[in-house]
Amino acid sequence: MKPPLTDLPIKTADTGFYSGFSVDVTVTSKIAVGLLVLWAVAFPDQAGAVLGALNSFILANFGAWYTYVMASFVIVCLGLALWPYAGRLKLGGQDDKPEFSNFSWFSMMFGAGIGVGMLTWAVAEPIYHFKNNPDVIQGLAQGATEGNFLNAYKWSYLHWGFTAWASYAIAGLALAFFAYRRGLPLTIRSALTPLFGKALSGPLGSVIDTVAVIATILGVAQTLGFGVEQFVAGMNRIGIGAWLVNAEGNASTLGIIVAIVVIMGASTLSALSGVGKGIKWLSNVNMALSIFLLGFLMLFGSTFFGLQALFVGMYEYVVALPAMLFTVYSGDGTGGVADKLEGWQGAWSVFYWAWWVAFAPFVGLFLARISRGRTIREFVLGALIVPAIMCFVWFSFAGGTAIDLELSGIAQGQIFNATDGDKIFAMTGIMLGDVLGWAMAVVIVILLMTYLVTSADSAVLIVNTINAGGDEGPKARLHIIFWGVALGAVVAALLLVGGLKAIQSAMVIGALPFSLVMALMSISLIKAIYRDGKREAVGVTTTLDLEGA
Repeated sequence: MKPPLTDLPIKTADTGFYSGFSVDVTVTSKIAVGLLVLWAVAFPDQAGAVLGALNSFILANFGAWYTYVMASFVIVCLGLALWPYAGRLKLGGQDDKPEFSNFSWFSMMFGAGIGVGMLTWAVAEPIYHFKNNPDVIQGLAQGATEGNFLNAYKWSYLHWGFTAWASYAIAGLALAFFAYRRGLPLTIRSALTPLFGKALSGPLGSVIDTVAVIATILGVAQTLGFGVEQFVAGMNRIGIGAWLVNAEGNASTLGIIVAIVVIMGASTLSALSGVGKGIKWLSNVNMALSIFLLGFLMLFGSTFFGLQALFVGMYEYVVALPAMLFTVYSGDGTGGVADKLEGWQGAWSVFYWAWWVAFAPFVGLFLARISRGRTIREFVLGALIVPAIMCFVWFSFAGGTAIDLELSGIAQGQIFNATDGDKIFAMTGIMLGDVLGWAMAVVIVILLMTYLVTSADSAVLIVNTINAGGDEGPKARLHIIFWGVALGAVVAALLLVGGLKAIQSAMVIGALPFSLVMALMSISLIKAIYRDGKREAVGVTTTLDLEGA
């Protein structure tokens, strides 16, 4: 039996502007992103219509694919953790030790995978599902009543719990396994070597890495799109952004442009300073502010509702998870319950599955970078369970407080009627009054900015790592600036074309090809581990000697 492949040359330019980069991947991804921006700016109506039509087509025809492929990631993760041989394999050589403490490792995983989403959706999503969810549509519960409280959390936890983190874990585990055990480049194509071998050095590998870059840009664009709306809402709340919102309370054209310039300008400067300076400093600030905000909600929010949502809601979620993972709703064209269930699943679950897939190259590569020296079992259980529970804590105390304020009549519909990005500001304003509510709004805006900047600058560095064939070394400043500007341009152009709906459409479209890549990554990883077991049984080496590397 032959040893595994431990060499995958990726052609990069030796001189010139693209020195150190794969020209095929870098130029192709730049052209694709550039054309998307130009199309959206030059033909906004056509772009909005086409993106919307493609989005509807994918939701109608690939909803089952997204549902089943995400369910498979959960099964593969649990299977690898339970598989005795696989679970004890180390991501690296036998003498490699984890670089970070468990606390630092968990903190970085949570910040990379969630970030901005907590500030928007920890309040907004439970509120939405409290009013309407599949149980309400089927007549099993009544919306906006206390009897629907736990259902709201069951469905919220579905989207932000183990399924989301399983997709990140699969991407991160595959990248780490082949980089640290085989010595292959830390880039997406390396994870498919058991299936395609040395062919990945050529055009096939370039296509895979390009798909990953485009998915990453669109996935992060979705996050930034939500962040822009919330940033403008926050600026309006603290009294210096009334001119940034329109009559409906959403970000105006001017508001979008100003927010993008501020966020992407700061993130590009941070990316230019490197991981050790800007990103590290920002991560420390947002971790401190996150702990402060969560602590405030736990102490002064609706503690009983929060604890009930956390513990009873988690129980309801775990019990219902197998059915929720594999259920695909199909409409019958009558406009009845079946059509409403299909519409709900497309707007919520399938949207989230596409978003997490699009985010997976970004988060996965980051998880791989911080997980060398850990066993597969340790990686899977750590990446799957701890960050998911942190999400549950945020959702339970933030969303539980908002629901309690509405149920008790104190909020009088102010949280229900606020825009998604403004719901957290509405809630804290009701809790604290005008003066202290204003101060808390300032804290939330600062926290939001640190999350947005951290997400954007990390994405720029990750994209450049993939473009450079896995080389994590410093990149030319112009490449960092280009991707900072390009990311901002994608967000701004799509928001102006059709708001968050246009970004969602582009992201769902861009994530579809990468969902196939991720399914192949799962198969590739299982095949590699199985064959390594066979190799060890006959005394064939399964790891590259990376000592001192």
